[in-house]
Amino acid sequence: MTTSTHGGLMVKVSVIALALLSVACAKASSPVSPPNPERLPPSAVPTAVPPAAVSTPAPVLPGIEGILSDSVRLIQGRAVGLVSNQSGVDGSGVSDVERLLHAKIRLVALFSPEHGFRGTAGPGQVVSTTVDSATGLPIYSLYGRTYAPTDSMLAGIDVLVVDLPDVGARYFTWLSTTIEVMRASARLGKTVVVLDRPNPIGGAVQGNVLEWSHHSFVGALAMPMRHGLTLGELARLANLDLGLGADLHVIPVRNWRRDVTLESTGLPFLRPSPNLKDLESLFHYPGTCLFEGTALSVGRGTEFPYHQIGAPWLDAQAVLAQLPLDRLPGVRFESVQFTPEQPADGKFPGVQVRGIRLTMTDSRLYDPTLTAVVLLAAIHRVHPDSLRMVPAQFDRLAGGSSLREALVSGKDPYAIVAGWQSDLTTWTRHRQPVLLYP
Repeated sequence: MTTSTHGGLMVKVSVIALALLSVACAKASSPVSPPNPERLPPSAVPTAVPPAAVSTPAPVLPGIEGILSDSVRLIQGRAVGLVSNQSGVDGSGVSDVERLLHAKIRLVALFSPEHGFRGTAGPGQVVSTTVDSATGLPIYSLYGRTYAPTDSMLAGIDVLVVDLPDVGARYFTWLSTTIEVMRASARLGKTVVVLDRPNPIGGAVQGNVLEWSHHSFVGALAMPMRHGLTLGELARLANLDLGLGADLHVIPVRNWRRDVTLESTGLPFLRPSPNLKDLESLFHYPGTCLFEGTALSVGRGTEFPYHQIGAPWLDAQAVLAQLPLDRLPGVRFESVQFTPEQPADGKFPGVQVRGIRLTMTDSRLYDPTLTAVVLLAAIHRVHPDSLRMVPAQFDRLAGGSSLREALVSGKDPYAIVAGWQSDLTTWTRHRQPVLLYP
């Protein structure tokens, strides 16, 4: 295990992470499975890879596989609490619970984030603590009466293992849950191990940087709407930026590069929440989630949540006519109608809605945050009295009041987005010490 110091704070990263990073930096264009750092001194870690070793791409393996093969010492013989849900699985789709129990790990408790351990609870729905019928283990809810593990929940637990597949957007609450786990563990002197996974939408960094005065459970750090990091990297960043002092270990993804999205990894996609139904919805989410803070529906209660926005009063054709399509690459738009059925946000249940559906055509070119700002500006021009960006809700998602105020004043959306660049550049430099992948 290697210990490094940054900004006066101690951060511990398992040796597997450093070995992985060494190999990736030595030959970033040809990621391969790292050598076992337990068997090689640092000087023996190879700095070049023979061509024959990369003739067949090595499989991308999530952190659950790494901890059981190379870092099991972190949990073996210790009482373990697992913070995860139905999407915490290995590369073959086998659940973390099954893998840990099969490896004779002493799993004593489960903890669930927003949407519950089975991932079926609606957004914002309070989840109760219960018992897992399959294992008899308690499932403590971290999205119910409390958002942080209590001392009684952690009694008898030595290490908290976190496996929460993040979606790549600032608004998703699983980073906040991880931070609360780290904070409680630091207070009680317990270890936290994050089993890392790929960022499913890759490493692009887009959107504005949250103003710290507007941090919340849907904005845990001063970071962009689309951050380009993994949950493991975000946990490391939180440990530094918030001074948590957690005994944190991140088990990295094997053989993953930041420019690779989930569809190219061979790993299974499991819905992280009821309204993120497919991988494309994750690409739209950093942008269309902003519409949650307006009078428009984001398609909850339909087959295409976050792919589409709409309202009964929306003149979709007039809005589409306002869009500079040649300056919105990687996405196309169409006028649609949809009827939300029992939407969790309560918007237009059973009412036919006139809407606009977004279809991603090139993930490499698509900027969902720019697209959302251009759409918001166009709707404000066509329906200035109907858009209704509710300050308490919109600003919470937008990470401050600046975006709403700029849109209301009629500022050009491209000028708005251009104004974010300086903060993005500063933040990209700031995150450098926590990066684990090329």
